[in-house]
Amino acid sequence: MNFEFQKLSLSHAMTASVDALVVLWPGHVLPDAKAVEPVSRLLAQAIAHGDFELKAGAVLSLYSQPGMATRHVVVSCSADNQPGQIRSAMQAAWGAVKASKIKRLGVHVVGDVSAQGLQMALSTLADASYSYTTTLSKPKARTLKNVRISASHDSAELRQAVVHAQALVAGVELAKEWANRPANHATPTHLAQAAKTIASGRNFKCEVLGPKEVAKLGMGAFMAVAQGAAEPLRFIVMRYNGGAASQAPVVLVGKGITFDTGGISIKPAPEMDEMKYDMGGAASVLGVFKALGELKPKINVVGLIPATENMPDGLAVKPGDVVTSMSGQTIEILNTDAEGRLVLCDALTYAERFKPQAVIDIATLTGACVIALGAVRSGLFSSDDTLASQLQQAGEYSGDVCWRMPLDDDYAEGLKSRFADVANVAGRAAGSVTAAKFLQRFTKSFAWAHLDIAGTAWRSGAAKGATGRPVALLLQYLLSNAQAPGVQKNAALPKVADQSVQKVKSKARAVKQS
Repeated sequence: MNFEFQKLSLSHAMTASVDALVVLWPGHVLPDAKAVEPVSRLLAQAIAHGDFELKAGAVLSLYSQPGMATRHVVVSCSADNQPGQIRSAMQAAWGAVKASKIKRLGVHVVGDVSAQGLQMALSTLADASYSYTTTLSKPKARTLKNVRISASHDSAELRQAVVHAQALVAGVELAKEWANRPANHATPTHLAQAAKTIASGRNFKCEVLGPKEVAKLGMGAFMAVAQGAAEPLRFIVMRYNGGAASQAPVVLVGKGITFDTGGISIKPAPEMDEMKYDMGGAASVLGVFKALGELKPKINVVGLIPATENMPDGLAVKPGDVVTSMSGQTIEILNTDAEGRLVLCDALTYAERFKPQAVIDIATLTGACVIALGAVRSGLFSSDDTLASQLQQAGEYSGDVCWRMPLDDDYAEGLKSRFADVANVAGRAAGSVTAAKFLQRFTKSFAWAHLDIAGTAWRSGAAKGATGRPVALLLQYLLSNAQAPGVQKNAALPKVADQSVQKVKSKARAVKQS
């Protein structure tokens, strides 16, 4: 999807050659019943007759009116033009026009709009119009190809927001693509091939390690998870070197369990198909690197993806087995369905070699986080207050929100083991916190944050599909951290409206303790 920005008045926006025009109309702007252009006149009539309310998401559809170059015009109220209200307005507007086979869409924002609001309008439109096609014999591909967004004023910040949105959408949709693919179309080998393709451009490097290299590194926890799978593991190391060689990188670690049966601690059958989404963290890392390739910011970023299936064959690790991690710490595996933390802990140890300024791991880790936060906010755990604050602010700015959870040392009591340095699970209580406490043991040499995206990486039910989260949060954090030209700072950002919770309980059953 291609985005273009223009400075235009509403009357000029209506003369453009597009298949449909969406007008985002703020609630505080009263339309002129005597205006020359028809939208204001018709909107004023609708308000006078009580057929249109100036509240976020209200929609008025107009068709083939005199003075309009396009047949379809949809007016959608954006209230105060705040990002959350713009998101509601765009979702409603797309619902009104999506039945038409639109290839070129115009979006005009009436009144003042921020760079954040403009970015939200475009990312919302892309999300609403997204269509998965890869494994369908007769796919209904997205017809919308080009979007021209306009406003009555112009600035470098608005134009940069459109550039940012273009890259963000590319990254989010790549993350959706790989998370949505069935597990037989998204094996560890497939992910490694995708990473190499993304990292084929300038400033990129990609190295893929197989079972022999991983064994040589001493990644006993990662290998334990993989030993029951016929598909060979892959440890993917991606590097984006846009900054000075002396600049310490940010390391992103994405959990890449391409299918999670639970292993010997096998999951219940209902909703197990959704465990193809257990590589949502890995997909988000791929998405971020895709966006970095388009934006080319002057920063250094490393992406680590430990990728494997978790299967229950005769070679699979058993409850009670003790393995040695790359850090040298021994782990008693009490539950083989708590495998995500096992692959992550070795990747976190590997991250030390990059002498990072920060390490962020992203994982569909616990059903407990789904129960705690639902499908609205990702769980954020961090040992560093500054890093946690930056991630929270980036989430609020991008609309990809998170919520900081506790890391009190008392939560680690349940991880004690008589037979190893640590157990991989504690009790049911505070399961997302105890999982984070397990990971924290492997992060003592750097600033670290953990994003539990078990509730936010995909939707269940009739709208089943990957969300592409938290690509937007991570990209905003990286760009703000780099102080890239034109990127908005995170301080004092307005909050963005929450997303609705979908199928929280069924998702929690499927995710369990992975």
